[in-house]
Amino acid sequence: MSFTAIGVAIAIFVGAFAAMAMGRAISSSADSVARQPEASDKINQMLIIGLAFIETTAIYGFVIAIMMMGKV
Repeated sequence: MSFTAIGVAIAIFVGAFAAMAMGRAISSSADSVARQPEASDKINQMLIIGLAFIETTAIYGFVIAIMMMGKV
């Protein structure tokens, strides 16, 4: 087994961990809005920014995995 295949597998796991992070962020934001409804606008803004950063990380992992698959 080549080290490139291991690198591709690790890059694919980035997407899985990003999905778990998104679920946790959404869950926490829903909990926060339930506890303090008057702060929902600010919580939603922070949630959207955080989800954008998480999604960017997942896309980078996916692109790296595709690039590395060409070298296997």
